[in-house]
Amino acid sequence: MQYLPVFLDLRRGAVVLVGSGDLARAKLRLLASAGARVRWYATDGNHDLAGLDADDVSRIELVSGDPLAADLSGVIAVLCAGAGDVGPAMAARASAIGLPVNVMDDLEHSTFIFPAIVDRGDVVVAVGTGGASPVVARRVRELIETVLPARIGDLAGFIGRWRKTVHSLIPEFALRRRFWERVVDGEIGALVLAGRNAEAEAALKTVGDPSAFAAGLTSGKLEGRVTLVGAGPGDPDLLTVKALRALQDADVIFYDELVSPEILDRARRDAARVPVGRRVGNPGIGQDAINKLLVEAAQAGKRAVRLKGGDSFIFGRGGEEIEALRQAGVAYSIIPGITAGLGAAAQFEVPLTFRHEALRITFLTAHKARDAEAVDWSTLTDVKMTIVVYMGMTAAPSVRAGLIAAGRSPQTPVGVFARVTRKDASSAIGTLAELPDLVEKVAGGPAILIIGDVVAHAAASRHQQLTQLASYFQDAAE
Repeated sequence: MQYLPVFLDLRRGAVVLVGSGDLARAKLRLLASAGARVRWYATDGNHDLAGLDADDVSRIELVSGDPLAADLSGVIAVLCAGAGDVGPAMAARASAIGLPVNVMDDLEHSTFIFPAIVDRGDVVVAVGTGGASPVVARRVRELIETVLPARIGDLAGFIGRWRKTVHSLIPEFALRRRFWERVVDGEIGALVLAGRNAEAEAALKTVGDPSAFAAGLTSGKLEGRVTLVGAGPGDPDLLTVKALRALQDADVIFYDELVSPEILDRARRDAARVPVGRRVGNPGIGQDAINKLLVEAAQAGKRAVRLKGGDSFIFGRGGEEIEALRQAGVAYSIIPGITAGLGAAAQFEVPLTFRHEALRITFLTAHKARDAEAVDWSTLTDVKMTIVVYMGMTAAPSVRAGLIAAGRSPQTPVGVFARVTRKDASSAIGTLAELPDLVEKVAGGPAILIIGDVVAHAAASRHQQLTQLASYFQDAAE
């Protein structure tokens, strides 16, 4: 993020607008709609105010003369649109005295840029691309426009009118936040969004004990809970809507090592973040310690999220955590995630089942060689079974040896899919006999091994076959 989105209070001073033509008038209309006081230096001398209502016109001061000699006292920002060579010179003057300045389509001479704006009264959404692509920003704004309730600004205004009163009744910040979340997400918020403000006001006035209402308890004590959230294999766009909601509501997030920074960025900014994961060679704090942290957070009235890569219930030890929460009497919920095996299958187009070819799937873990040695490979020799191996990179030689010894053909197609759904995802396709060598080719994990005839249908496999064929014909031609 190169530009920090901020909101400028236009009641604090005047805005100087320098320029002419349609570009300047577009900025003038934007400033007027925000209630700004504007000093407009029309560089072509044409101060046409057509299309502005009387209230807007009354706040616009039409100024003649050289803008480079303008009095900038009481000014809070300078805008240049359609100003030609005057723009950079005006920007230099404004910057010299610490005023924020924007020269349209000139990032070099601007200290701030204009975002695409969604205006819902008291709710304003700003979308920016760092000046790189206003068209992309506009498209994003259009998407937001389609999903944002028309009266969301009314809801913000409703809360604003009650804010001081509720603050005096609920001095504790965390409990007060819970109160407003219940208002926004519940019946009162729905009434405002439906345009039934009088009924919403009446409903809020009937809340006898705001603290109890906020906590959902008669005691007024914060109710803590734990939510197990599957973060998926890495791509933040694969988070479910419910998972995003939990991350936004969380007071504290206990996350695994494999959870990507991009996913953590979707969490509430002021939520505490506690790393509790482990990787090969690093045992972490241990499962018992994690269970204890979850219980303690909930008992302290916090909404805790246990954020796990993939899905909590597929080799994520989520079952153990649920048992600990049950024994402690802690409320909990579970939000599933896309497991890495399914992420790999989707990204590299590996159909884990295929009619008449692959009728069963087995998921297993082989974190270490001894894990692989403990597997009864004789149950996995069915050629119509697809095997998905988690955490199997270091145990790849044992996986190969176990399957071949049990009778699986060394020519069985195998894929090693690393860092699936991420930008640096990698794959290597070959045979079971080549499995350890394939692991070396993907340049590090985490990785999923998929073993079975279905791997031959993978997009990566077809690409590899075409590449090999092209190489063969090239060699033949030479």
